[in-house]
Amino acid sequence: MRSFLLTLLLLLSTTAVAQKTEYHVNKKADNLVKFISDAPVEDFEGVTDNIDGYLTYSGDSWPDGSELYFEVDLRTLDTGIGLRNRHMREDYLHTEKYPYAKFRGRIGKATPSGKDITVQVNGEMHIHGKKKKMNVSGTLTPSGNAVRIQTKFEVNLEDHDIEVPKFMFLKISEIMQMVLDFHLTKVAG
Repeated sequence: MRSFLLTLLLLLSTTAVAQKTEYHVNKKADNLVKFISDAPVEDFEGVTDNIDGYLTYSGDSWPDGSELYFEVDLRTLDTGIGLRNRHMREDYLHTEKYPYAKFRGRIGKATPSGKDITVQVNGEMHIHGKKKKMNVSGTLTPSGNAVRIQTKFEVNLEDHDIEVPKFMFLKISEIMQMVLDFHLTKVAG
């Protein structure tokens, strides 16, 4: 009788917990992280495909108990010019001390639109040792056991205590445009 009650309690406790769905970044996919800087003299971009992270949710829809986390290895950003890469990493981003830009948030709203789902994510961006609350919109495109995430948003360098580089008395914009396009694969289980 005791083992029957124990089995029944165990069964009831596992069914009461909502099933969690989990996706991890597919590092073999064609991922893109890009920052775009507008400067009076020259615009430039930094690009990498080195992104990692996950997306989880509980229940039947994306916002239910969701969590989105991604991190980008800033040491791998490439502007196309080696000396500029070195200055960016050593003098401004200080990647030896702060190697990653990280974002953690929750989907607050999800609106289906054809095969895509437009989402609003509330979270925090962590760069250069400083956190900043952000609301980011983006698009999820589910496809079988995978999902593609696309988003564009702005990051203010001063919010993260990153000195705005100056070239010959001309200052680049303190606002960086961020573009992310990455793929996740559903984790079995």
